[in-house]
Amino acid sequence: MKGSMSEKGFSLLELMIALGVAAIIATFAIPAYRTHVLKAHRLDAASALVRAVQFAETTRLAQTSESGEAITLGASFDRAPPGGTAVYSVAVLPESPTNGGYAIEAAPVAPGAMQDDACGAFVIDATGLRWNHPPGSTTPLDAVQSASCWAARG
Repeated sequence: MKGSMSEKGFSLLELMIALGVAAIIATFAIPAYRTHVLKAHRLDAASALVRAVQFAETTRLAQTSESGEAITLGASFDRAPPGGTAVYSVAVLPESPTNGGYAIEAAPVAPGAMQDDACGAFVIDATGLRWNHPPGSTTPLDAVQSASCWAARG
């Protein structure tokens, strides 16, 4: 057995093939992961708004009709997601003739992961109307795009 040499380890060709396979997998996996993270952040914004609306409605029911106090969100409702790094900031918008008494907005935090997102800010008002507008604008996105954002498909 002195004449036979036992080979252990990988050849350069085997290593290059393994790296090529890993690169091909990463080519598809990384964009899919990023898309999933964007959808998860959008769902965080939508669920934060629904929680804030529930809080606002409970507060309105508890107030007397004469008080006329403005609705303020507590510290647990001012961001999305509620734990970890804030991606959206949640705030109550002023009353207008069309929003039924209040509107609540989840705007992307800048700088942040969602600051350049096509869905922009999420808004829901007391009438139940849901819509989005681009950051730095109050012009709503079209209804189809807003519905897509709220369903986390956008």
